Amino acid sequence: MQRLRIQRFTTAGVALATTALFVAACSSSGSGGSSSSGSGLSGTLNGSGSTLQLVYQQQAIQSFKPVQPSITVNYGGGGSGKGRTDLASNVVQFAGSDSPISSTDLPLFKGKTVLYYPILISPITVSYNLPGIKSLKLDAPVIADIFQAKITKWNDPKIAAQNPGVKLPSTTITIAHRSDSSGTTQNFSEFLVEGAPGVWKLGSDSTINWPANSQGGNGNSGVAQIVKTTAGAVGYVDYADAKASGLTWASIKNQAGNYVEPSVQSATEAASNAQVKPDLTFSAIWASGAQSYPITAQSWVLVYQKQSSSNTTKMLQAYIGYLVGDGQKLLPQLGYAPLPSSIDQQAKAQISKVGT
Repeated sequence: MQRLRIQRFTTAGVALATTALFVAACSSSGSGGSSSSGSGLSGTLNGSGSTLQLVYQQQAIQSFKPVQPSITVNYGGGGSGKGRTDLASNVVQFAGSDSPISSTDLPLFKGKTVLYYPILISPITVSYNLPGIKSLKLDAPVIADIFQAKITKWNDPKIAAQNPGVKLPSTTITIAHRSDSSGTTQNFSEFLVEGAPGVWKLGSDSTINWPANSQGGNGNSGVAQIVKTTAGAVGYVDYADAKASGLTWASIKNQAGNYVEPSVQSATEAASNAQVKPDLTFSAIWASGAQSYPITAQSWVLVYQKQSSSNTTKMLQAYIGYLVGDGQKLLPQLGYAPLPSSIDQQAKAQISKVGT
């Protein structure tokens, strides 16, 4: 797992250095946006949660350093569920989450107001390990039956019907899924609820009761590793981790009836068609649009509105300002889509609410 993380840093290293110089220049010229305000801030911010946004957090922390050299930002993965729990327990100052707080977990926050800051859009791939097969088309009902272990062989007639001319092997399908409480699981299962009504029977949640013969991996990178090393495996993996791991993924049939590959562009179209609520929560899953990728997730940073000190308030405002500001330039090279401008502007406008 560590090897994969190092590999991801290597891929984006040159671009990261360039971006860091650019951000530093913006900061010194006073044009760096919200993240450059409050010069002279000092202290530590701790965050945890979503592994979908982990690659972005790692790169953003490095590029934020020239902007605020005396602020140390730490971010650990562990899954969206862990991030929300850590925030509720005051273990961290911010949480990464790919899904809103559920009504079940809301009491953990003891009536405190939590602010949602969308920071990125990400396709969730359906990645597979079938040597020699580089192109595969799947729709939601077939994906649902695969992940419910109702389709158990790759040459099943339902898969073959969507892939004429592709010589599918009789290899047994191995299901790879998240073993931790995960926003990626929440969004993937929401896609199956929306796209395969009546077919998908396992519901939508951050944890799912998967078939007994499936394999669980910790974090997106854990699922990616299972898929990469297991012939016949299939798993849902965020686009950034799938790219970093060299996985092959399917084109997925969207609401408009078109098979669309996961990409920054197809995720952007999906997010542009999402309905945003006043608290900035929304879902880009199963969005309308001819070229919308149907399994497009979104990820937020969650913070308490009221903070314990003015210094923590200013540090959070500076870092969140960077994530929704200059940090957005990092996203495409990492395999994420930046926020649509309409959503990004709303996120920036909400930064002043922290600490009030």
